[in-house]
Amino acid sequence: MSGVPTIGVFDSGFGGLTVLRALTERLPQARFVFVGDTARLPYGSKSRRTVARYSAESAQFLVRAQGAQFLVIACNTASALALDAIEDAVPVPVLGVIEPGASAARAASQTGDVLVVATEATVQSHAYAAACSARGLRALEKACPLLVPLVEEGWTEHAVTEEVVRIYLDELRAEAAARGMVADTLVLGCTHYPLLRPVIERVLASGDAGAVRVIDSAESTAEAAVGLLHAQPGTRAGAIAETEIRCFATDSVEKFERLGSRFLGRPVGKVELLDLGG
Repeated sequence: MSGVPTIGVFDSGFGGLTVLRALTERLPQARFVFVGDTARLPYGSKSRRTVARYSAESAQFLVRAQGAQFLVIACNTASALALDAIEDAVPVPVLGVIEPGASAARAASQTGDVLVVATEATVQSHAYAAACSARGLRALEKACPLLVPLVEEGWTEHAVTEEVVRIYLDELRAEAAARGMVADTLVLGCTHYPLLRPVIERVLASGDAGAVRVIDSAESTAEAAVGLLHAQPGTRAGAIAETEIRCFATDSVEKFERLGSRFLGRPVGKVELLDLGG
């Protein structure tokens, strides 16, 4: 890899912009190309084979058409079901969101017991449980299907959202206690959930259990990406004045432009329509 890196970031929608946000904070002088496959979401209802095909197509576009030298798969479903297929499809390093999240949980946990909140598809894959188990952790996963629509509605600080979060976390902690777990770490296993981190931490702090540290897998993935990029020979910083971001969506460009700034923390600019086929 030579010069300023071009980093491709892929998600089935625009939740992965939280990962892009974390990346830009750590790599302010890099070029980023983001693809949101909004025409074919949700990936969670698709077969593993279909998710692998869709993900590989986006990865190939980022590498072949946009010159990405490094890929970050900012999608928990694609990371869980298609990481191998993506690695086979492109000749560049590929990083998903699940392994970095599990590694961060291992570094944070003192008890070895970890909780994971995610979408139904990610929980059904048990990818976080497997990654945590490989690191000597016990993980209990819970699907929280109401949280994504609440985030997309913009209700990140709404009383309804806080009550929903409280119900989910109370159920999760009750199940953990019934299993004899002493969980001290909670992994946010969906790229929408970082927008709810203040609410989640507030709910956790109000409980009777001990302190629970929240792991933002977007932040963990960005940290891992920086480490991998720095290990690549010839990468340098400072060759461009500021972060360059180019966004593509396969459908709903106007919605992407409207909601994307919530996730990215800045205007996403003009989003380009991308046709990847059926």
